[in-house]
Formats: sequence, C-alpha cells, structure tokens
Amino acid sequence: MTHDQALALHYAAGSDVGRHRSGNEDSAYATDRLLAVADGMGGHAAGEVASAQAVAALEELDARLADTDLGEVDLADELSGAIVAAADRLNRSVAEDPDLTGMGTTVTAMLWDCPRFALAHIGDSRCYHLRDDVLTQLTRDHTMVQTLVDQGRLTPDVAERHPSRSVLVRALLAGVPAEPDVSLHTAEADDVYLLCSDGLTDVVKVDEIHRVLAEVVSKDATPDEAVTSLIDLANEGGGPDNITCVVVHVTPEEG
Repeated sequence: MTHDQALALHYAAGSDVGRHRSGNEDSAYATDRLLAVADGMGGHAAGEVASAQAVAALEELDARLADTDLGEVDLADELSGAIVAAADRLNRSVAEDPDLTGMGTTVTAMLWDCPRFALAHIGDSRCYHLRDDVLTQLTRDHTMVQTLVDQGRLTPDVAERHPSRSVLVRALLAGVPAEPDVSLHTAEADDVYLLCSDGLTDVVKVDEIHRVLAEVVSKDATPDEAVTSLIDLANEGGGPDNITCVVVHVTPEEG
C-alpha cells in the first residue's frame, strides 16, 4: 500500500439473543465513521437501557461529525468525550427512574478517519485485529481475572475457564466517572477488525475467530457472512449469553 492510497471500510453488524436469555441487552452501531458494541448489565430491563444509552451518545457524536473535516478532529478526545456523555445519560436515567440503579454497560468503539482511528474501551467486550494472518487483541479486559493474569497469579489458559471471568472491575456505570482506555491506530489495506461482546469470546475459541476473519481477507466471505458465522459458532457452543459482532474489512477505495 502506498501512503497516499485511499482506503474504504466495508462492515457489518449483527446481534443475537443466544439460546438461554429471554432478552437482548447488547447494542451495536456501525457507520463509515463510528462502529461500536455495548453489552449492558443490570436487573429488569436496565442492561438494555444502559447499552442503548451508550450507543445513543455515540450516535450523537457520529451525527455531529457528519459535516466536519475529520482531519481537523482529535479522534481520541472526541470518542472519549462521547463515552463521558454516555455516562451522563446513565446518571440522568437513574435520577428519573431509581429502579435503574446499578445498571451499566461495556463499550468498545472505533472512530474513523481512514486510515487512522481512535479505539475506546471499557469493560470486557473486545476488539481484535487481523493483519498478515496474525490475530491481535487490541483491548484489555477490565475483569478481575485479567487483573490476576497481569499479576502473574493466573495463566491465560486457566483464566479462559475461570468461573469469575466475567466479573468486571471497570465498566460504564451510573454514578461512577467514566474511565475508558483510549488509543490511536493506523489501518492498512486488508486489515480486518472485530468488535464483539463476551457472548462470543466466552464460547468461541480464538483460533476459530481467526479462521472466520481470515476468510474475509481471502474474499471467501463478506463481513456480513463473517458476522453470521461467528454468531452461529457461539450458538452452536451453547449460546449462554447475547452475542453481538461488528466486522470491518479495510480495502483500497474503488475508482
């Protein structure tokens, strides 16, 4: 790829309730500028409300940037600000309806000015990156188990099966300051990115995720087909949770 080669995003998003939940507390969002996954938590319908509020704040950012020269935009600052705005939305919702107290959500989001993008993350939803057949996890889970792995007290293999692997130490919560991890990246042609909730990663092994995303690079599958395949794999593995995926393929711009 030459440095002045224009790149384009081809993407798809999908969400499924899974096989054991009565409702879907996940939310997804996908446009040429902004892609996101949010996995809500809380009693009653609170998780669904929390993830929807987070995505609504990101949608507001996307709309505000529609007529903006993104080359003049601090992508990391804008995306971080949208997540703070999402936390404010949660606070207002709880103030209006105390039954929503305790609700929260994960957020993993990308704000693009292709080829550069900002990645913001809080919770245990994930972003993966496939380049030159190497799959890399760009986000770090904000879980108790991941903290133990970082401290050398658990091995990654044990962590994958740990019964408390979904216990979060950081998330987007009402009444708690938003503290997302934010980083900047530069894409290349034929990169593939996956945003997903833990309804996928708790069930589907990394080598299977790698296989499905590699099919996008080889043109054996479209992003939409990859999303369907990943959701099917999670359901075939028991589908214990809601499953949400956004797959992005970076390609040379046509014409």
